[in-house]
Amino acid sequence: MTDTGIIYDVKKYAIHDGPGIRTTVFFKGCPLNCWWCHNPESRSSQPEPAPKRSTGNTGNRPGSHGDMIGYETTVTEVMRQVMADEPFYDESGGGVTFSGGEPLFQPEFLYALLEACRSKGLHTAVDTSGYAPTDTLLRIAQAADLILYDLKLMDDRLHRRYTGVSNELILNNLKHLAAIGTEIWIRRPLIPGITDTDENLDALADWLSANVRLRRICLLPYNLFGEEKLKRFKLESRLGPMATQSDEELEHMAERLRHRGFEITVGG
Repeated sequence: MTDTGIIYDVKKYAIHDGPGIRTTVFFKGCPLNCWWCHNPESRSSQPEPAPKRSTGNTGNRPGSHGDMIGYETTVTEVMRQVMADEPFYDESGGGVTFSGGEPLFQPEFLYALLEACRSKGLHTAVDTSGYAPTDTLLRIAQAADLILYDLKLMDDRLHRRYTGVSNELILNNLKHLAAIGTEIWIRRPLIPGITDTDENLDALADWLSANVRLRRICLLPYNLFGEEKLKRFKLESRLGPMATQSDEELEHMAERLRHRGFEITVGG
């Protein structure tokens, strides 16, 4: 284990990153390069200069630490921030979520934080793409209470195109994870015309039904924050402007999966 790691934000009072009221710790570094990434500041594993405002001053914007995006920190410091909201966790059934980026990109730091949370009796969740060595994923899962597992595209060709990697390891890892009895919530980011199609939703239901006994799926409406961040960080958008799904569209997707016997949550 290591006592230090690189994060870029700690979000208090998060309500869409697992059960109850949570604190979400965002890790730097991600092996995927998703076209729709709503946290592009997380891609690099190292701290990097924050974009300047017109005044030449970064202020205290989310994702920045002084003049840098990302900073080295310790388990002790992260736990100090986490424990400040312990009463909210107790009252709501919440806890701490480790996200990113990809938290499994820094597995030893993540494991140390999970152990520290366990020693305090805090519920923990890890939000992951599943793209990591299998032994690393299983070790982390055994230290966590909940895995939030993102499944974006079931077609490997499209997965390679839109994320930069194959989904073969991701799907195989999910089988291993389910086999050890981990609590898992499947999460499907809904990208208009890419991941929210009937074909992709049906393929998700087909694969889960054939391979794992997992019934909970969280549908995540398209997040417009990613487009705003791309502009702020002067990064080119590969998708162009998009609109989040309407309530009617979301209900159609939810019902399509409920009809297959899945428990569906929109958001979370």
